[in-house]
Amino acid sequence: MPKIKLAENTVELIKAVCAEFENKESELINVLHGVQQKLGYLPAEVQEVIARELNMSVAKVYGVVTFYSFFTMIPQGEFPISICMGTACYVRGAEQVLNEFKRQLKVEVGESTEDGKFSINCLRCVGACGLAPVVTVGEKVYGRVSPSEVKKIIAEYREGCADDAKTA
Repeated sequence: MPKIKLAENTVELIKAVCAEFENKESELINVLHGVQQKLGYLPAEVQEVIARELNMSVAKVYGVVTFYSFFTMIPQGEFPISICMGTACYVRGAEQVLNEFKRQLKVEVGESTEDGKFSINCLRCVGACGLAPVVTVGEKVYGRVSPSEVKKIIAEYREGCADDAKTA
């Protein structure tokens, strides 16, 4: 993967998030969450700045980023869609829901649509097993999703009506 050159304001933003947590190594996960929330993802160059600011190895930062499924090194769409593939969701049809999202959006897991609006990922568990299968779009949670509802969920975000979406 080619290296990217971070803009100076991006480096300053990363440094500011690290400073919010007093540049403490023990706050690595909080720093990663904060930076990802602002930038949308954590490419290697961002991890290098975080490592430098927290006075730790890049390998340790990379290890945490790749261990936790919440963190991503790939740019996400404006509306990141995550389908839970935990046991309860899986046995209640999450794979069919995932396949329908892939079919509707014409992308695979880990990819974004050409217009940058949507990306698809899978999660292990969102902790809402009673609502299985569960889908999240950004921070919004949809429960008991069936493949027939996928088109409607996508349309809500394409049309800008996500606030009226059926949520759990």
